[in-house]
Amino acid sequence: MITALDAKTALVVIDLQKGILNKGKRAHPVDEILAKNAALIAAFRKANLPIVIVTVNPAGAKWTFSRKEGSPANVSDVPAQLPEAFTQVVATITTQPNDIFITKQTWNAFYNTPLHEELQQREITGIVLSGVATSIGVEGTARAASELGYNITFAADAMTDGHLEAHERSLHYIFPRMGEVGTTTEILQHLPQ
Repeated sequence: MITALDAKTALVVIDLQKGILNKGKRAHPVDEILAKNAALIAAFRKANLPIVIVTVNPAGAKWTFSRKEGSPANVSDVPAQLPEAFTQVVATITTQPNDIFITKQTWNAFYNTPLHEELQQREITGIVLSGVATSIGVEGTARAASELGYNITFAADAMTDGHLEAHERSLHYIFPRMGEVGTTTEILQHLPQ
């Protein structure tokens, strides 16, 4: 349940890019997730609050070379260079030059990126998280945001995962320990004017 949003809150949209959304199945219809993210972006623009567009490019990242048990997508097969289209934000998500653009190599948008510094420069104390995958990029970023002391709000209906069980685990067991979980509609009702 969402009780409040900080006056200085940023929207952090995780990995809504062609290379991620065009592969594998999702637990929820992607069109619906994108529509919810577009609504959040429009509302944050209207409120003149920062929007962070995060993309991932794991090519060459050290973690892609470490041993892992089998998974649906073998990240050890990440090529040294990915096609340029891999990191392009999908057309449904409209960006503007004054948005904050962050490219990460790991699950966490704060690790080895300027995200924390960008938010601190703007005196941001709260973030709304959305995007894909719930249990990977969103949760990885949320864990770091929690450690850094941000008030976190999770847009439950503006995120999805490749596995429904993983999505639900994050929403019901992990996220409530780090912040507040609610719908896009609830977030918009609490958005500072």
